[in-house]
Amino acid sequence: MLLGAGCGAVEEGPDDGSSAAVAEEPPAAVAGREATEPPDSAGPGDEVPTDPQVARALEELEAQFDARLGVVAVDTGSGQQVEYRADERFAYASTIKAPLAGVVLATTDDTELDQVLTFTEADLVAYSPVTQDRVSTGMTRRELAEAAVRRSDNTAANLLLRDVGGPAGLRSALQAVGDDVTRPVRDEPSLNEAVPGDVRDTTTPRAMAATLRAFAVGAALDTDDRDLFNDWLLGNTTGDDLIRAGTPAGWAVGDKTGTGGFGTRNDIAVVTPPGRAPVVLAVFSDKGQPDADHDDRLVAAAAREVLDAFE
Repeated sequence: MLLGAGCGAVEEGPDDGSSAAVAEEPPAAVAGREATEPPDSAGPGDEVPTDPQVARALEELEAQFDARLGVVAVDTGSGQQVEYRADERFAYASTIKAPLAGVVLATTDDTELDQVLTFTEADLVAYSPVTQDRVSTGMTRRELAEAAVRRSDNTAANLLLRDVGGPAGLRSALQAVGDDVTRPVRDEPSLNEAVPGDVRDTTTPRAMAATLRAFAVGAALDTDDRDLFNDWLLGNTTGDDLIRAGTPAGWAVGDKTGTGGFGTRNDIAVVTPPGRAPVVLAVFSDKGQPDADHDDRLVAAAAREVLDAFE
């Protein structure tokens, strides 16, 4: 249990198009984990000229898949960053379940985490592979958080969202770790509508990467809770064809996926090369048409292009 002591705010930047950059900041990692709270993403003054190879590759993927991409990757050891449409808004879809689980860990002790929450058939919503079989017994907060992250169980996420104070409570908790950008408004499944121009239930690649970093690598959680959070990400069952598919062999990947309307397909991950500090990666995509199908290959290809910059 630990949440956001002294974390600075993550401010929204302008939606300024498909800029890609590689930036450096002072190393802040010890033995693969940050020794202090995660710094804000590098600002304009820290950026170096756009990496033309990364920018070109991501632009070509957008053209190939007729989609929009938003990507941020941060090497938490060296501070190297790759950014592409980093401050444009995207529907977060089920990727929000990872920060939600982080908030649950940060705001409960072990006794509270193992308290059973009861629910009824009326609480069940579409895609609830774990909770649908546990109505008679209820589930602990720990079990619900694991189900939300590893199985993307929608009812589990809704129960936890209610438990932390609804969308307003979640937004306040995210602000405590420096995220003033992500805008929780609805619950599952309506948050997945992803209508272009609707800022409800959206984030930016920069904000989500910073928030994931705070929970998975930084100081938002104590050591035991951070290890549990990462264990849930590593055990995710829905991401084999996304960032994992674009990651070099031998690198560990813990991720949380999301799918929504208008061709929305997202994945956020903590990717750890052997013997090195983790890379935090957020890949968001959409197609802008209500009947558009998402394509997992786009996310995998974007991850591959970006992670090549860190090899």
